[in-house]
Amino acid sequence: MSSPPKLVLCVIDAMAPAVLDRAHAQGATPTLSALIDRGRYVRECVAAFPSVTPVCAGSIITGTWQDRHGVPGMNWYQREEGRYVEYGSSLRAAQRFGIARQLTDTVYNLNQAHLSRDVPTIFERLDDAGVRTACTTYLVYRGRYRHEPRRDGLLTRLAAPIMRHSVLGPRELFYADIFASGEAPCSAVLGMPGIRDRHSACVGAYLVERDLFDMLLLSLPDNDWYSHKHGPDAQVRSLAQADAFLARVMEAGGGLERFLSEHAVIVMGDHSQAPISGSVDLFRELAELGVAPPRGPRGDAGIAVCPSQRAAMIYVLDEGDREPTRERILALVRHMGGVELACWMRPDAHGRPAEAVIVGADGAELRFAPGGDRRDARGAAWSVEGDPEVLGMEVRGERLAAREYPDALARVWGALACPSSGDVLLSAAPDYEFVDWGGQAHLRGGSHGSLRGEDSNTALIMCGLDPPAPERPTWTICDVAPLVLEHFGVGERTSPTGSGAARSRRREAAASS
Repeated sequence: MSSPPKLVLCVIDAMAPAVLDRAHAQGATPTLSALIDRGRYVRECVAAFPSVTPVCAGSIITGTWQDRHGVPGMNWYQREEGRYVEYGSSLRAAQRFGIARQLTDTVYNLNQAHLSRDVPTIFERLDDAGVRTACTTYLVYRGRYRHEPRRDGLLTRLAAPIMRHSVLGPRELFYADIFASGEAPCSAVLGMPGIRDRHSACVGAYLVERDLFDMLLLSLPDNDWYSHKHGPDAQVRSLAQADAFLARVMEAGGGLERFLSEHAVIVMGDHSQAPISGSVDLFRELAELGVAPPRGPRGDAGIAVCPSQRAAMIYVLDEGDREPTRERILALVRHMGGVELACWMRPDAHGRPAEAVIVGADGAELRFAPGGDRRDARGAAWSVEGDPEVLGMEVRGERLAAREYPDALARVWGALACPSSGDVLLSAAPDYEFVDWGGQAHLRGGSHGSLRGEDSNTALIMCGLDPPAPERPTWTICDVAPLVLEHFGVGERTSPTGSGAARSRRREAAASS
């Protein structure tokens, strides 16, 4: 049996389908256009909620929402340790929590502690099956191979007391200048925005030239930074740059035609972005409840406030005061401008998730739970009560559709049922963003995180893969991991010693001969 083609999974952060369409029409993205023309193009692939990069990266790599993978937001509160976790909302936010703590959480704890061990990543599944895995700098990288930090890297020299521990990652891991499994002639220059795509393309070309992978995750994150700064409509330029860096990787394999004869390619965004003209300062709006400080003892604080751009989580710190404090939060939120939806979970008598509640700005409620006689666009069954207009939801017989909030019920349930999520989850109104711990918001730029489609619908391009059977009625970013595993014959029924290991043995035998 012949081996499947090698596969490149390219994640272009915040890729907006409408702007990709415009770039395609203008001829600004010839490589992506070639993939669109030859493959399958999905214009509405739905992100997680909150639609922010750490949550979405966890969903892409595990194929699950955060109720299973466990990473709830860009900023969140770890109840067990009584502290905030911050993955990089802004430099000023990182400074409030401490750069050392922020780097430790992002580089180490996200993968080694926060991402659930109960859910394997695609790297772990493929590593177990003998498929050669590789990854450029990406937030979620956990695999089976141990990597020591580079002692000659600029970042590891500057942060030597922090960057001294090994990690488990894919077989080939190049993470900024911290981890490098080979001597690639590539510098990440402290992972600065605007330089990260160049580093990924350099590493990708190095891996292609030396035939070091069967599956490569190629991360191109600079489109997100550019869109934050200039707004989502400006993405034509940053997508053109991402296209050029993807082309560089393909050139290392002999150019587009030869590369596509030997590789399957998936290009996807992790979320999209929406324009921002206003902000909500939750720290000021909720000050009367006592907000826990970013560092040090919490004192008599009653809540922890965790903004994640266009989403936010609020944690009640006193377990015995949870119900009345949540009601006070909801009462305050109802009178805030810039907040569109408030979500919370009603537990059963044993404390398990029983019913999710979404409250609109006018106080109307929608309540739902898995199971029941209603079905969403993906065929999942739900029991639904209350006012469907909270989500602009159409109810046609047993069918539910909320066009402005794609796959809303599954995404909200996944967010609220996550053990590390807050007690109240907020989604911002159009044009608004929640101010982060550094006092920053992307005014006159772009942002993401809300339940709305403009934040959440991203693009997905598949070229050289067999289409799934049966065809999916709608796509989410969780569908990509199974697609990658199926490509290599590593499905739910495939044991770690199955076809992947057999391919590895054949490859080794061929090399020895």
